[in-house]
Amino acid sequence: MLKLHNIKALTLLMALSFISCKSEKEKKEINQQPNIIVIYADDLGFGDVSAYGSEVLKTPNIDRIANEGIKFMNGYAASPTCSPSRYALLSGNYPFKKKNARVLPGNAPLIFDTSKQTLPSMLRDAGYTTGVVGKWHLGLGSENMDWNGEIKPGPLEIGFDESYIMASTNDRVPSVYVKGHRIDGLDAKDPIEVSYKENFEGEPTGKENPELLKLHPSHGHDMSIHNGISRIGFMRGGKSALFTDENMGDDFLRESKAFIDRNKEKPFFLFYSLHQPHVPRVPHPRFAGKSSLGPRGDVIMEADWDVGQLLDYLDELKLTENTIIIFSSDNGPVLDDGYKSDAVEKNGNHTPAGNLRGGKYSLFDGGTHVPFMLMWKGTIEPGISNALVSQMDLPASFASFTGQKNTTEDGENVIDALLGKSDIGRESLILGRTNGISIRHGDWILIPPHKGPKSTGKFTNIETGRDTIYQLYNVKEDIGQQHNVALKYPEMVKKLRDEINKIKAI
Repeated sequence: MLKLHNIKALTLLMALSFISCKSEKEKKEINQQPNIIVIYADDLGFGDVSAYGSEVLKTPNIDRIANEGIKFMNGYAASPTCSPSRYALLSGNYPFKKKNARVLPGNAPLIFDTSKQTLPSMLRDAGYTTGVVGKWHLGLGSENMDWNGEIKPGPLEIGFDESYIMASTNDRVPSVYVKGHRIDGLDAKDPIEVSYKENFEGEPTGKENPELLKLHPSHGHDMSIHNGISRIGFMRGGKSALFTDENMGDDFLRESKAFIDRNKEKPFFLFYSLHQPHVPRVPHPRFAGKSSLGPRGDVIMEADWDVGQLLDYLDELKLTENTIIIFSSDNGPVLDDGYKSDAVEKNGNHTPAGNLRGGKYSLFDGGTHVPFMLMWKGTIEPGISNALVSQMDLPASFASFTGQKNTTEDGENVIDALLGKSDIGRESLILGRTNGISIRHGDWILIPPHKGPKSTGKFTNIETGRDTIYQLYNVKEDIGQQHNVALKYPEMVKKLRDEINKIKAI
């Protein structure tokens, strides 16, 4: 499936013919490895992208990556929640093996072992300049950190050369950006204070002062108020550094373009981590009311525009044909995830998970089966792949691609599938985190018995996939997982159960 256009091939052959006459700098430019950009959405479902069948919500710019690259029909995040999936993507390791690879509080310390290889550290060893912009949610610093000083360890300690990130999540304090090792724009005369235990004297909260809110919580999210929105956790001070939700998409796009511009003359790796459509969903006024689905649809349109702006910028710099672009999401979709934004009421006929069952928080396929696409214009022939691939495979795959040694534990080298040279990816994949896992093997998915409720509750209202019995589904024949065939195929249940135990024991 790998294809080099005739003109490009002729140009490369001519360059190689005269390479002995060129300077060392020119030789390096000829042999330069392609840039790599991972664009990572937050809570975007399989059915939220028009390339995957959405008819109500249109995403023409994300579709451009799918249509000009390879659209994977069996691409997976490692977990149905964000921190574990982000950990797996960057570490190449299963999150269920890492006790604190879970949804993190806003003051959680960095969860990586800084002595271990990661995707950015491996690519930096391969000669790439590495950067991360956007949502992080993988912990920062250590216990009882002073946010007014150096904030480390963080992205720079796991292999990134540059970082401009949200301190936690947009619904958790502190509501600031961290540039490198410090809060961006912080005035030393107005230090910031953060607590996840008790409020600061005199500070209003969403629970006690709802009259100050422009967006009201549906459950939780009723602590410190900033920009008319109450968050999880308590915060005081740092006024000059607080972000404005409506501008967050523009902020991350600006920083991503600036990173590309600074590094356009050499190979770079950019982890462009979008915040949309995570709550609170507060679109820029350019997009407010533009979809028929309320703020959730609006911020997905905004995210699509952000992607389009980045793609256009690569075109402008003439970098598109020398850049591998991957787009995916950290987990499946959720409608009401803590704020009253009419996501349920205005959803209409839209199906955020497509024809999959479940969503964010779920062990059903909709929790982890997400949009996954890769474009390398001019090199990869566009197409559709049924290969089973995981975001966790990126470190091992790009280590092979760049000639580096892979020391991550659980990711597999599926570079041939990613580049369209093969339709064979993984054979099996464990999905989930420490409090609940499933396994996909070929066309089969097994969900072992798990304690806990079968639904996330009246607000999120997502099936968790938990049950007291084994659940076995053939997703080729039953993509919506409506027919549990565990009793019909006990030998397959045993095979997949044994495989889970074998992987867990490693």
